[in-house]
Amino acid sequence: MSLIFFLSLFFCSYASIAAGQHDVYKSFLPVGDRLIYSYGDVVSGFAAKLTDEELAVVTKKVGFVDARPDRILSLHTTHTPSFLGLTRDAPGFWNDANYGRGVIVGVLDTGISPRHPSFSDNGMQPPPPRWKGRCAFNASDCNNKLIGIRAFLRGLDNATMSPYDDGGHGTHVASTAAACSWTRPTSTASPTAPPPELHPMLTLPRMDSAVRDGVDVLSLSLGGLSLPFYDDDLAIGSLGAVEKGVFVSCAAGNSGPSNGTTENEAPWILTVGASMMDRSVRATVELGNNISTFYGESLYQPDNFSAIPLPLIYPGLRGGLKTPYCVNGSLDGVDVQGKIVVCDAGAVTTVAKGRVVKAAGGLGMIVAYPQAVGFSTFENPHVLPASEVGYTDGLLIKAYAITASAPTASILFERTIVGTKPAPALVYFSSRGPNQADPNILKPDVIGPG
Repeated sequence: MSLIFFLSLFFCSYASIAAGQHDVYKSFLPVGDRLIYSYGDVVSGFAAKLTDEELAVVTKKVGFVDARPDRILSLHTTHTPSFLGLTRDAPGFWNDANYGRGVIVGVLDTGISPRHPSFSDNGMQPPPPRWKGRCAFNASDCNNKLIGIRAFLRGLDNATMSPYDDGGHGTHVASTAAACSWTRPTSTASPTAPPPELHPMLTLPRMDSAVRDGVDVLSLSLGGLSLPFYDDDLAIGSLGAVEKGVFVSCAAGNSGPSNGTTENEAPWILTVGASMMDRSVRATVELGNNISTFYGESLYQPDNFSAIPLPLIYPGLRGGLKTPYCVNGSLDGVDVQGKIVVCDAGAVTTVAKGRVVKAAGGLGMIVAYPQAVGFSTFENPHVLPASEVGYTDGLLIKAYAITASAPTASILFERTIVGTKPAPALVYFSSRGPNQADPNILKPDVIGPG
């Protein structure tokens, strides 16, 4: 069975082999067509498909340094500039840096949607003369804002060499890193599916090409399990980029709140954790005791939902183990007709919970987060009027629903609220230290909303 391996080679300089690069690399291989990608700017080496026996032969050749198998890297997923004080009229480093004019940002991700409004080049000057990249597909996909698109998918089964973004992750990251200013106050970006995956085999040639093309900044919202720096292809490639004067920023990961989950821990990388911002798509819960108000969130903001209190029920104590989560079939035999139903988060999506509640006759839903989520709340899509509340608020709402003789509640939809506190605050899923690769290096370096 053939596997994909990364092979690092020793050469005095990339320039010394550039003319015959592929011939040099192929000389290490039993058959020339095993070569998938070659690198020369951020690291000297190549990716090839080899059996274990063939790899053993390669390791004995002069110039061989190291080899490691391919592994999976996972992807990490507006108002942010205003919140961070990065508007055009704000004093400080953003103004002093001329608003980033002339800076070329390279984004390594799942692809891009060139027609997205964030990539409009209205008022943009042509790219700096140092830019050596190209628009490798339709020339009309690029402009003075989106100046280059490349796809690196060789070696993957059933892959098409397309740069276009199917899931939205790459477009979201690129528009955060280098978008145009445009206003849509009710817009938001929320992941709606499990993230796809990338391979270092695709990451190294992207980094290599980006540095050669002349980028100033590399942005990578991806990573994998912590490894020693000498075994981490992303750390090795980013070191080569930094040595060429390129600033490298990587996401810390979304594996919190457990300790020791931070990724991309190398000291030459700016490792960025995730924070909340001061914006909420508000769905306020008011209990019938006239003294309790809880600020939740919901992307679904109906105009015609009555503020008149409705009966409130928490079915979690009335059925089996699945009943608190409002999964399919769990509300059978529970009278939720015309009521607001409290459901615990987990087991299924909020949309799936809402469908169960709606089918059972419920008119609204409150989703109570678990302890691990803490005070974080999120604006998610729903199929009926709903509010998602933090852990402590959820406990109080459930206690009232259980103990009151005739509990009632209402949900008030207030659309987008700006200026909420505390902000910024670390979001629960942001990966935490300590640094597993080297505990002497504090990571993450900074946090920021995106």
